[in-house]
Amino acid sequence: MALLRRITSRFFRSRNDRKIKKYQPYLHSINALEAEIEIISDDELKAKTDQFRTDIKLGKSVDDLLIPAFAVVREASKRALGMRHFDVQLIGGMILHEGNISEMRTGEGKTLVATLPVYLNALSGKGVHVVTVNDYLAKRDSEWMKKVYSFLGMTTGVIINELDDDERKKAYNCDITYGTNNEFGFDYLRDNMKFDIESMVQRGHHYAIIDEVDSILIDEARTPLIISGPVDDKSDLYTTIDQFIPRLDCEDYIIDEKERSVIFTEDGSEKIEKMLGDAGLLNENSLYDIDNIAIVHHVNNALKAHTIFARDKDYIVRNNEVVIIDEFTGRMTPGRRYSDGQHQALEAKEKVNIQPENKTLASVTFQNYFRMYNKLAGMTGTAMTESDEFFDIYKLNVVEVPTNKPVARIDNDDQIYITSKEKHRAIIKIVKQCQERGQPVLVGTTSIEKSERLSDLMETAGVKNLKVLNALYHEQEAYIIGQAGIPGAVTIATNMAGRGTDIQLGGNLDMRIERELESQSKKGDEKFRRKITEEVSSLKEKAISAGGLFVLATERHESRRIDNQLRGRSGRQGDPGNSIFFLSLEDDLMRIFGSHRMDSMLIKLGLKEDEAITHPWISKALEKAQQKVETHNLDTRKNLLKFDDVMNEQRKVIFEQRIDIMSSDNLSEYIKDMREDTIEELINSAVPEKSYSDQWSIEKLKDSVQHYLNLDLPIKDWANEDGIDEQRILERIINAANEINKKRYQMVGKEILAHIEKSVLLQTLDDLWREHLENLEHLRFVIGLRGYGQRDPLNEYKSEAFQLFNSLLSDLRRIVTSKMMNLEMFQKTTIKDVYRKAIITNKKRQETEKYKMNDSKDWHSVGRNQPCPCGTGLKYKHCHGKIK
Repeated sequence: MALLRRITSRFFRSRNDRKIKKYQPYLHSINALEAEIEIISDDELKAKTDQFRTDIKLGKSVDDLLIPAFAVVREASKRALGMRHFDVQLIGGMILHEGNISEMRTGEGKTLVATLPVYLNALSGKGVHVVTVNDYLAKRDSEWMKKVYSFLGMTTGVIINELDDDERKKAYNCDITYGTNNEFGFDYLRDNMKFDIESMVQRGHHYAIIDEVDSILIDEARTPLIISGPVDDKSDLYTTIDQFIPRLDCEDYIIDEKERSVIFTEDGSEKIEKMLGDAGLLNENSLYDIDNIAIVHHVNNALKAHTIFARDKDYIVRNNEVVIIDEFTGRMTPGRRYSDGQHQALEAKEKVNIQPENKTLASVTFQNYFRMYNKLAGMTGTAMTESDEFFDIYKLNVVEVPTNKPVARIDNDDQIYITSKEKHRAIIKIVKQCQERGQPVLVGTTSIEKSERLSDLMETAGVKNLKVLNALYHEQEAYIIGQAGIPGAVTIATNMAGRGTDIQLGGNLDMRIERELESQSKKGDEKFRRKITEEVSSLKEKAISAGGLFVLATERHESRRIDNQLRGRSGRQGDPGNSIFFLSLEDDLMRIFGSHRMDSMLIKLGLKEDEAITHPWISKALEKAQQKVETHNLDTRKNLLKFDDVMNEQRKVIFEQRIDIMSSDNLSEYIKDMREDTIEELINSAVPEKSYSDQWSIEKLKDSVQHYLNLDLPIKDWANEDGIDEQRILERIINAANEINKKRYQMVGKEILAHIEKSVLLQTLDDLWREHLENLEHLRFVIGLRGYGQRDPLNEYKSEAFQLFNSLLSDLRRIVTSKMMNLEMFQKTTIKDVYRKAIITNKKRQETEKYKMNDSKDWHSVGRNQPCPCGTGLKYKHCHGKIK
């Protein structure tokens, strides 16, 4: 099959080749402009930006300006950075401009590539966002590429954690804004919790380029961004329940490592039930009684904390806090916490300070946040394995960009051992061999615990120049990676995804110059600078002659993409290199997903101690194991998205409504509509359709009007009138309420009341939305059980979520109406006083409306004690009915 593919590829170009070929005419045109642009002055080059902006105002599109704009950026980069875009980088820029994913190998200069489409799309003036995976990279890349943008007259901002709102708004108002995925997402959520437009920091979602797009849109897609608020402290409960778990035996629960879940056995349930009962924590005798749902939830969290979550793998304890470790990068994620009480369960397990649980105030997934952009693009070294998912969810095509120089790295076959001890001995042996010949080594592990264990083994074995990279500050991390290419260096790293720094053979010259010149107070010392440059050059030659960077992975990751990211660290820009994976049957992937008969098969093959084997059958099993995990993770992400899409549609409605409210200077008509809708709902709930007045729930209607509208109206009398119907009652109540509102405007002024209306609307909307989020979370928790009744959980969720949303809107109308109608002003005269006077006036008007105001001849039937139809407010007997 492989031979057939090689033969056919000679005659038929691959789909990717055809995509690359279509960019060649543009590439030739850009290159043709280079000589012309090289000779213009700096001011003339900068003036091109204003010229392009004028062209856009006159009707040209950014697509029309691609060729000249790319040529201008290339020249600006040469002058500002001393770096000229390679042809393949121009192709990568065109792919990004089209709104696709550009797959470029490590070391091909993705950071520089982004300047091309960023500049071009920023010409429209709507702002461009460049998204990175951490604050260090956002700050570094913005400062680095700012030299190009500033050279061309564009402004650059960066969004990092410690900025206040004013600084954030200033950064977003720049032509180009760098920041992390978390900061962009949280700013979006915070903006939709503000109470006026001016306080919002973002100005739209025009175009974004995501660096390490697979890490952000695939690996982190399952974790929603959540803004939370504290609820009641339950630390004593967590501590008490945590004490029960160590008293259980392994027979009391069943662990599913594939699903990362654990459940009690029947004996385990009885045992924990007795413990909880003896402690007085059960409301009823049965653990699974409906009144004990909350306790069961806490118990399950405590059990997971002890059996599923591993210290120094899933989290670490630092400064008396449980800090989550990102499973893909091995970095600490301070500030991030597990939800639904799981983090508190871990804190109880580790005997650290238990922080209160949080209630969700706002949330969004990265999937739905980044799909808001009008145009989205991404770049990474590893996207092809997930190309289907990128297109299905984000409508992003993946295009593989050829390398600037041919790849010279040698990828060796996997070496498989029976036990971990044998594997570790083999790893140490090959590392020492590399050191002897001066070859730098990068050792990849899958957890902090394994990094530290391997480091201890290597130090004991006498391995020198050893650095361990895990959960450090990003600045230190970047320097360690930058110098990992020094001859004989050994660097152990917990995953290499999204590190943002290349491993350069001989070491990173710029980093070393910056650090050593500063530490020795020799800034501006050219002689010292030349010395370092010559030394790095010499070290590079030595590393190349030793074979380049040797990447040694200690096991396979769940995802082939993560393995490729590690392997791709070697062989940058045509450098030589090697990669190899050392595996054992005790590795997590093989143990959980591999064949149980594999060890016996290896023994049958005659495998001896400390002897490795390379076998196609085993490699196939490994690949299938990885595909199983990838498929499972994909299904999880798709399922999450399907449910979140339901919430997202509602979220967009609520957030758009908030913006409309904040943008409006006068909400009186909006409030009036809500009031009239509320009155209509009250009528409909008390007056059956097409019914007679004796079938109406008059007391219910009167009480409802009193409660929601603060109006004491003679509804009973109205119901007894001849020819009365619900429409006339509706009109009378609406007129009474409108009259009250009119008096209120006259009393306090339109401006003050408009401010009150806006505040009441926004606060009520936010309160109801938070309750709605909590209801949806509870619904998600139980909806899966509907599947046992042969009902589709997703359809059930959609249906009930829609009903909940309609209830939210109805509650919004009623609560806002009630708050406004029951509102008292801080003046001598209260709104209730105005209501009372309005009721009297309204009653007079209602009782006299059957008489013609200008014709006293018709007033003969007016009762002597009734108000005079002339409108003076006097009784008829004291006015026009006075006996003369």
